[in-house]
Amino acid sequence: MTTLILNKSTSLFIRSIKGFLVSASILLPTIILAVMIGESAISLETVYKTFSNKLLGTTYLVDLIDAGILWEYRLSRAVIACCCGAALAVSGVILQSLLRNVLVDPYILGISAGASAGAVAVAIVGIGAGILSMSAGAFLGALLSFGLVLALSRVTGQIILAGIAGAQLFHALSALMITKSANAEAARGIMFWLLGNLSGVRWDDAWLAIPVAVIGMTVALYYARALDAFTFGAESAASLGIPVARVRLILILVTASMTAVMVSMVGSIGFVGLVIPHAARFLVGVRHSILLPVSALMGAVFLVMSDILSRIVVSGQVLPIGVVTALIGAPAFALILIRGARNR
Repeated sequence: MTTLILNKSTSLFIRSIKGFLVSASILLPTIILAVMIGESAISLETVYKTFSNKLLGTTYLVDLIDAGILWEYRLSRAVIACCCGAALAVSGVILQSLLRNVLVDPYILGISAGASAGAVAVAIVGIGAGILSMSAGAFLGALLSFGLVLALSRVTGQIILAGIAGAQLFHALSALMITKSANAEAARGIMFWLLGNLSGVRWDDAWLAIPVAVIGMTVALYYARALDAFTFGAESAASLGIPVARVRLILILVTASMTAVMVSMVGSIGFVGLVIPHAARFLVGVRHSILLPVSALMGAVFLVMSDILSRIVVSGQVLPIGVVTALIGAPAFALILIRGARNR
């Protein structure tokens, strides 16, 4: 019996390491592909020379326009896509563990919608009188939305339906604020942004996205053991000596912060926090010490690849990245529901 348990643990460890290494090895080629593809194709040689000049101080001759597009526009876009995908995937893992429901994520629970409404309130309506940034407004909106969803779910006992109701409410509030306060041109821009848009991000945004994603990931890993315990319920976590209320509050604040910052930059992007944790569990199991980093890597790869698709699906146009993630995520969500129904 002991030998069987050891063999199973060893097999799970090897599978986890393989899943992590595979995800990590895919990320860099995906980023390189992202900086090569666009309205004007950039060769791999130019990518290599530009990276070498910027990072190693070499003096290769490179077309200045190509180098500028690659470094200032496409690379910053890819980096923020990585941060956003990783943050949303980790947020999904945290919420699914805390709420013991594998069908929740920041988008379905209305956190993204609340963050969008908060960002719109600051950017369009002017709430905060210039004191609040878009990220701060998005954070407050995310907390407000999640609080309302939790309150409604306690009354109804239906967290998913409560999340859908909350999401629709805050989407409607965003639309109302845009209609009343924005001119036609600004309204078109903000509506396109709400669907998920990486076109306007630059390195200034990356210097906020990177630390938020890294800090959020670090905090989540610190509480990996607590998340393992929460998978079996709050009572099980408390019996192991985990301060349930404090840990839950910290992790909810971390989730809301990551979601709010990413939404304030790129708009509301759905299904990343739902689909990626399921795929990661399939690869590496349920231990959060490995599930969290693998989910982060897979989320980063998924969103960068979605951004690439958004640029090539329609010739001469860029689709909102939220449309691409929905086209992929909605069928995956349906399969998860079908699989869950068959396992009952």
